[in-house]
Amino acid sequence: MRPAVIIAVFTAFWLAVSGSFTIPNLLLGIAASALSLVLIRGRARSEGRRLRPLKVLSLLVLFIKELALSAWKVAILVASPKMALKPGIFAFPLTVDRDFEITLLANLITLTPGTLSVDVSEDRRVLYVHALDCSDPVGTRRDIANGFEKKIMEAFR
Repeated sequence: MRPAVIIAVFTAFWLAVSGSFTIPNLLLGIAASALSLVLIRGRARSEGRRLRPLKVLSLLVLFIKELALSAWKVAILVASPKMALKPGIFAFPLTVDRDFEITLLANLITLTPGTLSVDVSEDRRVLYVHALDCSDPVGTRRDIANGFEKKIMEAFR
């Protein structure tokens, strides 16, 4: 896609999100969009990786789905009379290796109700995750690897 089209789309989103359709806000949107494009394109060229907008959208859809499902599960757990919780921390072996990808994965996990990213190992190969219900850590690891981590690698590599 041509840079001018990308900047125009980013600027349109900027105007829609800010809710202000003034000339100064339009200029600020154009400047922020151009800067974003330079940062994204510059990083992609230096590392040989690129941003795939449709895959990013797919990641966003997955996040919204997981957010809704997790919120529902946590609500059911909290509302149940017994509250049969088995909280715990498990180690998630990372396939993603760049700081951006690790940070994005950790944030997506933390933003999903019932889970919290606790720490990353010094060698950046393991992410420690606290789960409200850690009765099946193998299944949870598999869900993260086949969900968020896979979508992140598709979107940013």
